Amino acid sequence: MESGSGSEHIEGVSGNEQENEQQPKKKRYHRHTIRQIQEMESLFKECPHQDDKQRMKLSQVKFWFQNRLTQMKAQQDRADNAILRAEIEGLKNENYRLQAALRSVICPNCGGPAMLGEIAFDEQQLRIENARLKEELDRVCCIATRYSGRPVQAIGPPPPLLAPSLDLDMNIYGRNFPEPMPTCHDIISVQLLEEVKSMALQFAKSAVDELVKMSQLGEPLWIQNSENGKEALNVEEYGRMFPWPLNLKQHPSEFKTEATRDSAVVIMNSINLVDAFLDSTKWMELFPSIISRAKTVHVFTSGVSGHAKSSLRVMYAELQVLSPLIPTRETHFLRYCQQNVDEGTWAIVDFPIDRYQDILQSSVPRYRRSPSGCIIQDMPNGYSRVTWVEHADIEDKPVHQIFNNFVNSGMAFGAPRWLAVLQRQCERVASLMAGNISDLGVIPSSEARKNLMNLAQRMIRTFSVNISTSSGQSWTALSESSDDTVRITTRKITELGQPNGVILSAVSTTWLPYPHYLVFDLLRDERRRSQLDVLSNGNSLHEVAHIANGSHPGNCISLLRVNASVSGLEFEFPSRMVASNPSQNVELILQESCTDQSGSLVVYTTIDVDAIQLAMSGEDPSCIPLLPMGFSIVPVTPTADENPIPSSGDENNSSASCLLTVGLQVLASTIPTAKLNLSSVTAISNHLCNTVHQINAALSNSSSSICPDNSSSIMLGGSSTEPPPAAAATAPPKQ
Repeated sequence: MESGSGSEHIEGVSGNEQENEQQPKKKRYHRHTIRQIQEMESLFKECPHQDDKQRMKLSQVKFWFQNRLTQMKAQQDRADNAILRAEIEGLKNENYRLQAALRSVICPNCGGPAMLGEIAFDEQQLRIENARLKEELDRVCCIATRYSGRPVQAIGPPPPLLAPSLDLDMNIYGRNFPEPMPTCHDIISVQLLEEVKSMALQFAKSAVDELVKMSQLGEPLWIQNSENGKEALNVEEYGRMFPWPLNLKQHPSEFKTEATRDSAVVIMNSINLVDAFLDSTKWMELFPSIISRAKTVHVFTSGVSGHAKSSLRVMYAELQVLSPLIPTRETHFLRYCQQNVDEGTWAIVDFPIDRYQDILQSSVPRYRRSPSGCIIQDMPNGYSRVTWVEHADIEDKPVHQIFNNFVNSGMAFGAPRWLAVLQRQCERVASLMAGNISDLGVIPSSEARKNLMNLAQRMIRTFSVNISTSSGQSWTALSESSDDTVRITTRKITELGQPNGVILSAVSTTWLPYPHYLVFDLLRDERRRSQLDVLSNGNSLHEVAHIANGSHPGNCISLLRVNASVSGLEFEFPSRMVASNPSQNVELILQESCTDQSGSLVVYTTIDVDAIQLAMSGEDPSCIPLLPMGFSIVPVTPTADENPIPSSGDENNSSASCLLTVGLQVLASTIPTAKLNLSSVTAISNHLCNTVHQINAALSNSSSSICPDNSSSIMLGGSSTEPPPAAAATAPPKQ
């Protein structure tokens, strides 16, 4: 038997005591001397685990060594347990502290509980683990693609058994705008292009030569249509004239070719144009309604002193049309810039490399830019002549019938649209940079004017992105009918620049039997638009500030006051345009209207007086929340001799028609985790229907002499069909 202290030895019991077990005998203990214990402790420290030979030598004190080893293990266990208990206690305290912090977090923007405070701990852990697994899967796909030589895509989620309902949690429609983390595309682009840099430089020279010939040659490369005057690319002649390089392959049969070209004079010199095309941010600002996202992935050569005599880089772009019915087009491409000093021209050409393109292509429909771009010719007085060629292979996927002709004719993504927007935006930039404007009206300074224009530019860009399929935005149809064009979506906004919370958006496209400039004139004029109760709520509108930003009178920025009384208005800042009665609630509307050959835009948003004061005082207006609404109007099949932007009095073309896209947005809830109420969907859908109905009625009353028989053929409530034949009349659909 072992002693309780572990430092004593129990001596054996005599034979007589073993024979008489019923009589209890007192146990005798023998205590070791201090010197013996010290020697055994020293030996134990040297060798706590003895072998058989050592145990034979220490047989008389073997129990002491056993007890000492047991004691050492018990002490170690107690020490480990104490450490673990301390760690557990610390983790519990940290858990309690974090849970209390999550419950007390307040959103700095809306004052409500923060989004993380509503998420269960287990759910948050699952989301973190899910993000980690997705990142790991993406990395494995990159490695597999790299070494297999063919694209390997991650397996997408299985399709839901039922279509997502609009009254479910908003998380299924969430979309974030911040820059995403580097993906497989970014990693492979740099690795591949470093390997094929010399090949890319060789192709760049060939691409420039092709662009120059495509912009200058006529028949048989380009064949003109005698009916509408438009040019079409002769694909067979193109194949003979520009043989494919060895590493490039012809597009497969499921692709179709889109090719257009156009030329115009713009009010910007070649140096600034080249600088804008080589800077992805400036490029997006120059085409806010066409480019939803763009970035420079890799730069091979950047030229000398920032202005490239020859520059090569790989870029990414997502191109959009202002409607959720047309999918965006995503593409990676090589952009090469070359200056021809002798001719005074710049060539900017985009071209692909198939080995690179096949790996990076992931969007639907698949999109591949053939050598495309522009030739910029310097002209006097800071002007430039730009000849644009747009050539691409696009996967032949069906488009909604209302936009079928618009897309297939090349008007959606073709050179005329690019060039028309460029021409208008160059006028806007010239107006923005003008410093010799003497009559600013109620705007206090040139800096305030510039801030107001920048605010309107952000409003246009936000509206364009929010009503398209940019960034994978998903839209829900309210009807199973193929004619229905109403689409609904929601977004959870937490960043600056837009109201925080759940945003409900609704978009509808309708064919109208009126020229697009007539519809534009109606919607941009605040005096005529106030007659539409659904848009003005029966209130009158008064323009208190006006900024012209183009040669066309419709290209302007307006600051409108709702229920403004001219007699009670102070036309001077910083009096804030308040009425004579200080208690009156002042409501302002910021509006920008613009029109060109490709179509028209009218975008507006309500804005409070404090926000206007902030912009007028020279402060950064990027923090002002904007929730824009508006209209996009595109012409349908214009004739060759039609004036692109006729004046309002030119009403001699009764056969012209247009597509009107109405985009509405409302703040459904200030709580990002709120669920959508079905009544909100019904209300915004009815509002869309009433808007189209009143616009059609107003147009019918004001232009009955133009199209007296066609006004009844409009499809209300978001339904649409192809324009009716001239010889047949169509009855209005049932509501």
